[in-house]
Amino acid sequence: MAIVAADTVWVMISSALVLLMLPGLALFYGGLVQRKNVLSSMMHSFVAMGIMAIEWVVIGYSLAFGTGNWFVGGLEHAFLQGIDPYSVTGTIPTYAFVVFQGMFAIITPALISGAIVGRVKFKSYIAFIALWGLLVYDPVCHWVWGGGFLTGEALDFAGGTVVHVTSGISSLAILVYLGKRKGYGYDSLEPHNLTLTMLGAGLLWFGWFGFNAGSALAADEIAAVAFITTLVAPAAASLTWMAVEWLHAGKPTAIGFASGILAGLVAITPAAGFVTPMAAIPIGIISGIICYMAVEIKGKLGYDDSLDAFGVHGVGGITGALLTGVFASVGATGLLLGNPQQLMLQLEGVVITIVYAVVCTIIIGFVLQKTIGFKVSVSEENIGLDRTQHGEIAYNV
Repeated sequence: MAIVAADTVWVMISSALVLLMLPGLALFYGGLVQRKNVLSSMMHSFVAMGIMAIEWVVIGYSLAFGTGNWFVGGLEHAFLQGIDPYSVTGTIPTYAFVVFQGMFAIITPALISGAIVGRVKFKSYIAFIALWGLLVYDPVCHWVWGGGFLTGEALDFAGGTVVHVTSGISSLAILVYLGKRKGYGYDSLEPHNLTLTMLGAGLLWFGWFGFNAGSALAADEIAAVAFITTLVAPAAASLTWMAVEWLHAGKPTAIGFASGILAGLVAITPAAGFVTPMAAIPIGIISGIICYMAVEIKGKLGYDDSLDAFGVHGVGGITGALLTGVFASVGATGLLLGNPQQLMLQLEGVVITIVYAVVCTIIIGFVLQKTIGFKVSVSEENIGLDRTQHGEIAYNV
């Protein structure tokens, strides 16, 4: 198939938009942590841009999109063998496809950092995301998009299962393994700078248009569908979160509105090109309510999800994946159009992914703890990871 210039330009622009989400994530997470951990938190996002980009072109792309088998791709494209400037995937150069998919591989493990900030050695975090990318992200990506056993079965337009269910449920697994932060439940662990968080939320929403609409891999009508649903769902979710919080807690907060934006973006991701804008509204509303409840209940359940990586990405990803099976009407049919089987396929994909990601994440955490160590000492946690892990401070005043 011949290369289409418009499609190529759109995918390249979308790739850049997705990479912009990493600084957006760094700001979002960085503003939510204590002052002593802001650089450490932001480094978790930025270092993923280096580690995962190299890992992706060396072996990750091949494991995800190589021929392989039902479980994982082969090694025929390791070090991008067999791909040259004239290789074509669909209507775009294969290099453009590699880059676009690589952006997803970069941001997915970085999302997990929101659950573990202030608790993990930096060298161990680097090892964790590298291993997690190879053992969790690449195989699940192959299952859903690369010709594995869920390809053509479970609908996932832009990464509800591949990105958000994997990272969200892995966040829950690793934070339970690590235990709570010192002072959790009785000391003040309030965000140090919510202005950074709000700016980060805006950049994430901006970049998410490339994340979702770029997944059409063409400048066409499906990209336009994904583009508008990416506007509508987070708008509905953020307003819903704000309204629920207003009724429940008495005041609408900035952090609540920003969290609602993220919940809506996460939930619409698997459905973006499969549903209409009017269906995106209830998806946003439902995800806003469910994610708010997930964040509120963590205190009662006693787990320390520092920045609500599981409450927003895990719960939002599961919600969006299942609702895709309900509302799908563009290029696929869901429950509301008389196809209950699609909802069952969505559930199957979610459950399998959850079990696999949890098992792998716990194994990775265990191996790292027994070898190079994983959690920082109590004294390092008290001092803050900016000083103990990086020898720097974010503010000199």
